Amino acid sequence: MHSVNLTNHFLIAMPNMADPHFAKSLTYICEHNEQGALGVVVNRPTEMTLATLFEQVDIPLRNEALSRLPVYFGGPVQVDRGFVLHRPVGGWQSTLSVGGTVGLTTSRDILEALSAGNGPDSEGLLVSLGYSGWAPGQLEQEIGQNAWLTVAANASIIFDMPAEARLGGAMSLLGIDPASLSEEAGHA
Repeated sequence: MHSVNLTNHFLIAMPNMADPHFAKSLTYICEHNEQGALGVVVNRPTEMTLATLFEQVDIPLRNEALSRLPVYFGGPVQVDRGFVLHRPVGGWQSTLSVGGTVGLTTSRDILEALSAGNGPDSEGLLVSLGYSGWAPGQLEQEIGQNAWLTVAANASIIFDMPAEARLGGAMSLLGIDPASLSEEAGHA
C-alpha cells in the first residue's frame, strides 16, 4: 500500500467499528508519518470540566466560560495526560502545528496562560485527556479494512459545532448522510 499522509484529516469511524474507544468517533489526525499516527477524538466530552482538571493540576481557573467547558476523551493512550487542541497555533513550549492553523499543545504553559486569561479563548479550545495512536502502517491497514472514512479536516467542525454534531459535520464534508452508511464493505 502506498504511503498517504493524513495529517490535518478527520477519521470517521465506520458503523462496524467494534473498538468501544472509537465507535461513533470523530478523530482529528494531528501527525501522520513513517513513525505512525497521532490523533485526538473530538466528539467525546466527559463528565469532567476544565475547572476540575485545573484543580487537579493545581492551577487556578477564574474564567467562568472556560471552567464550565468539558474535558474530552482524546483516546486510550496516556489518559492521565492533557492534550490541548487550539487555534491559533500560538507560541507554547511544546506545540505541534497542524496545517498551520491548529495547534496541539502538551506543555503546562498553555494551562497557565488560560488561567491568566492569555490563552486561546473558549471558541478555539478543546482539552482532552489521552490521545489516539497508531504504529507505522497500522492506520493505513485499518482504513484498508473499512474501519475508517477519511476527509480533509475543517477546524470549524471541531471549534464551532457542538460535540454531538461533529461526526455528522465531518460526514457532510464527504456528502454522506450518516444514516446511509452500511456496516458491510462494498465490492463492485
